[in-house]
Amino acid sequence: MTETVVERTWRMLVERHPEARRGDPEVIEAAYAEPRLRQLFPFPSHGCLSFHRNTHYPWSNDLPFIAGGVDTYRVYSAGYGEVLGDVATPQEAAALVVAHLPSDCGPAVEGPWPRTP
Repeated sequence: MTETVVERTWRMLVERHPEARRGDPEVIEAAYAEPRLRQLFPFPSHGCLSFHRNTHYPWSNDLPFIAGGVDTYRVYSAGYGEVLGDVATPQEAAALVVAHLPSDCGPAVEGPWPRTP
């Protein structure tokens, strides 16, 4: 069976493959452990781990994400709209993201996010 783009991206992140984007390994592993997040496209960048409903630019950019910190992890709503919480562990951060996912948030679609006029 062939890996999907989402499956391959997660695998490469978890394995710390040399061609994968870099992110906090503990945050990546905690997010990967959450089945709903594992269905989304992970995108580590600038100390954050964001999740998208699609696999190629332009991104959906409508989901909460995790920003790493020294002693805490902060979870933001999409676009830094609001702080959803500060927590002590990556596992708590991943659970907080899951708790704030829209109910219609299913597996990521292959390709760019549909633009609405």
